[in-house]
Amino acid sequence: MSFLFAGLITITSAAGCFGQDRQPDPTWLHRFVPEVKEQASDLTTSTCRYRPVFGVGDSAARIPKGVTRYGELTVGPGGVSGMVSYADEEQIYFVLEGEGLLQYGEETARIRREDFMYLPPGIRHAVSNPAGSGLCRVMVMGFRVSASDTSKRPDRLMLANVADVPKQTVANHPPSTLFQLLLGTTESKRDKLAASQTVTSLFVMEFDPEGTNFPHHHDREEEIYFVLDGQGDMVAGGGMDGIEGRHPAKAGDAYFFRLNCTVGFYSRTGADQPKARILAVRSLYPFSQR
Repeated sequence: MSFLFAGLITITSAAGCFGQDRQPDPTWLHRFVPEVKEQASDLTTSTCRYRPVFGVGDSAARIPKGVTRYGELTVGPGGVSGMVSYADEEQIYFVLEGEGLLQYGEETARIRREDFMYLPPGIRHAVSNPAGSGLCRVMVMGFRVSASDTSKRPDRLMLANVADVPKQTVANHPPSTLFQLLLGTTESKRDKLAASQTVTSLFVMEFDPEGTNFPHHHDREEEIYFVLDGQGDMVAGGGMDGIEGRHPAKAGDAYFFRLNCTVGFYSRTGADQPKARILAVRSLYPFSQR
């Protein structure tokens, strides 16, 4: 009997310790990109640096499920990134600053600020920066692709610039926010580039002073917001009212939202200031069906 009693104490103690140590997974993550520590990666070289914002290299990499990586690549003058290729990952590059060259398989293409491009699974690619042209900063976005997905890969480089995408209102969002629909799935009829498998939408939102896109949620998709310009209140999860949690946000702030997390933005940029703009990307949660 004493042996049984001791065993029960051991089990109870272990269960108690487990309960104390266990932490629930966050429904959203926040990073201020300029303060993210640079880390070595497969893109890193002596002339190229990488900041892992979400996914691979980040301390909370286990939280995103469909997003494999999201980070800032900086290529110095005369520099070049590592050449990479991923069999089970599609990527999008978005140029934040400067200009450079994209090596895409056997093709080389010039890239400049606010260019965006789709990089399908299996394609070898790298970014270089001609000497004397300043820094070239690129947001790298990677997403898991199902091995069973038989979608046709593009037979050419798909690249465009934000300036070439019209601004428009979108259903279920107020007119104080204008959208530029940059990239969507291969079935898309509305996006500038119809290219992706896992990514459902890459877009830029421009907010009028005091404008909003209305807090909302997505039950099949993860989403990332990156503040390009301006400032305001980011809505992430529930607040004391049980509806929306507001957090001050400025250029350089990045937020990752799990599916079903409340997400939104309220601009706090004055009428005499450049409008707030956010680069957003939404992607399917694994096992979700389009």
